[in-house]
Amino acid sequence: MGYKIAIGGDHAGFTYKNLLKEQLTAAGHEVTDFGPGSDASVDYPDHVHPLAKAVVNKEADFGILICGSGNGVAMTANKYQEIRAALCWQTELAKL
Repeated sequence: MGYKIAIGGDHAGFTYKNLLKEQLTAAGHEVTDFGPGSDASVDYPDHVHPLAKAVVNKEADFGILICGSGNGVAMTANKYQEIRAALCWQTELAKL
């Protein structure tokens, strides 16, 4: 059984987000894309807040945020008391 995964970020993460979304879907997960829909410049909080709310409201099991540095999206997601967003640039860090 797959997970319900919310995915989103900013324009810098657009290409990687789409590649990851394809892989997750192929692996049997249900993926909800919170944007952005292109690599045109966006305000990342417009995509992070709805994603975080979906995780808080149990509409998704997990959330994945992808942006240029990861800092802004993590800080925005962490405004929600139930969320613990962290930067994961290595597999070991993601596992921890």
